[in-house]
Amino acid sequence: MQADPASLSQAPDLHVTTWLNTDQPITLAALRGKVVLLHAFQMLCPGCVNHGLPQARRVRQTFTDEVVVIGLHTVFEHHDVMTPAALETFNAEFRWNFPIGIDEASSRGPIPQTMRAYDLQGTPSHILIDRHGRVRLRHLGQIEDLALGGLIGQLLADEAPPA
Repeated sequence: MQADPASLSQAPDLHVTTWLNTDQPITLAALRGKVVLLHAFQMLCPGCVNHGLPQARRVRQTFTDEVVVIGLHTVFEHHDVMTPAALETFNAEFRWNFPIGIDEASSRGPIPQTMRAYDLQGTPSHILIDRHGRVRLRHLGQIEDLALGGLIGQLLADEAPPA
């Protein structure tokens, strides 16, 4: 979080085939001016189900109007069982309250396109994107609520880009 803002990279586009919990596709360009928490997960990942996804829900509930929470189902293993239909059932059972995109498969191997673009090493992964569309945090594994909340607070305190 202490990096020089001029040296920060722009968040890559999301490569999503299907969206759940939203009527419209989501683009990061349309979210400029807002802080975004992108939570990359797999529904068969214990750390995602037990910690990451509930944390994303808490961020959504805590920062209702200030932070856009997006789930990214990024399947890099067990492709045969983690189908869109299975994700729809998983989503309905847990009643996630934020948009979830299905990461687009890659023709270059098992790593989906958005996961590759963000150079994610696994799940759960948290990506925080500032109001200018720059990646400010990329974290693999669990992150404590207070630490994540503090980082979000710093980003919310930053000035929004001009309209």
